[in-house]
Amino acid sequence: MFLLRPPTPDALHRIVAELDGAPLTYDEVGATRPAATGDPVAPLPSGYRHQRAAAELGTGGPAWAAAVDGLRTWQMHRRSGFTVVPGDPPIAEGATVLSVIPLAVVRLLAGCRITWTVDDGVRFGFGYGTLPLHPARGEEAFVVARTPDDRVTARIVAFSSPAHPLVRLGGPVAARQQARATRGYLDALRAHVAAAI
Repeated sequence: MFLLRPPTPDALHRIVAELDGAPLTYDEVGATRPAATGDPVAPLPSGYRHQRAAAELGTGGPAWAAAVDGLRTWQMHRRSGFTVVPGDPPIAEGATVLSVIPLAVVRLLAGCRITWTVDDGVRFGFGYGTLPLHPARGEEAFVVARTPDDRVTARIVAFSSPAHPLVRLGGPVAARQQARATRGYLDALRAHVAAAI
């Protein structure tokens, strides 16, 4: 959904409540989940645009703690200029989250639901899938990992296709915007970790 005026907090919370019971808008739920071996993911579903990106965040326990905190507190989104509703969504399967994304002259509302989580001591993260309000359909995953040599990395994996007519018309522009958002997420998490350690 595209809005010309900033939505009120009450309106945003009403939208989240409406999305709570809505179905996901794609069939391949969980396709971004990392394999148990730590491999990024199996091949992503065909018929979608694929996005994969990774970054090194630091080394050692403090970097790991900061990276996990960054995901828990939605710093990838917040430091990219997005508003996240509710204010502190839990990283839990089934949680609904709404991002308000400022664009040139409009605000884009993007509703998602967390479809899976991982928290096994060496990986922390989640995947979320699109809800009817989202301008695309698909799933995106955000995972931080601690390697055996104590490096802390972040990985984003996504598959998506346009759901809104304006996004379909935007074609290559929308693809560039998604790639820029992905780089922005990684830069935001890197900045959060650097500030914390």
